[in-house]
Amino acid sequence: MSIQNIFPIDKWDFKSESVFKDLPAAEYDMLTAGQVQKTYKKGEVIFREGAYADGIFFIVSGRVKKYKLDVDRKEYIIYIANAGEIIGYHAILAEDRYPDSAAALEESQMAFISKNSFLRVLKQSEILNKRLLKTLSHEFAVLANSLSVFAQKPVRERLALQLIVIREKYKVDFKPGMTVGINMSRDDLASLVGTARENVVRILSEFKEKGIIETRGRKIVVRDVSRLIEIANYK
Repeated sequence: MSIQNIFPIDKWDFKSESVFKDLPAAEYDMLTAGQVQKTYKKGEVIFREGAYADGIFFIVSGRVKKYKLDVDRKEYIIYIANAGEIIGYHAILAEDRYPDSAAALEESQMAFISKNSFLRVLKQSEILNKRLLKTLSHEFAVLANSLSVFAQKPVRERLALQLIVIREKYKVDFKPGMTVGINMSRDDLASLVGTARENVVRILSEFKEKGIIETRGRKIVVRDVSRLIEIANYK
């Protein structure tokens, strides 16, 4: 089921997958000429918060979590990035260190583009500049929505909302009537929702009893996304 007409998914999804799309050939070639590809295993850290930012990462395949650690080293996931998106560029633009950490949620192929290559193309590309400005503005709106939800909504509504958003990210060659399996650990889901693992397990059990989801091991299959949208109570 498509949710485009019943839920504002664009308010919850970054748009960096369009940044490099259809760049002029010369600019794209310059950007990618020295790129290095590497496969990261599930759980492997791509970069850490506070590390020197020496480049950006393009997700060729797989999924990546961006997260921060609190003073007690507890992890809080900020965002799940999909294939086609870029990560790490905020630090380059700000001339600062990485403001968060990134790790592979599953085996992921990453293309590393050096800081110098990225800045060289950015300096001469009006298209890339406009796209990055638009992307940053959109990301600010997405994060503002997230902060509002964390401040005002109870855990049950937050979990329903995140299941809606993550379901969209796990769609592959989706066609109407197909089921979508969310392959994410309960710990990662709890980190994304901002609650304890026990709360996530309890609420998922409730959703399962009501036929809203089913579970296959750690995989979560959303059976009734309309009910999740009702529970999320997002206006």
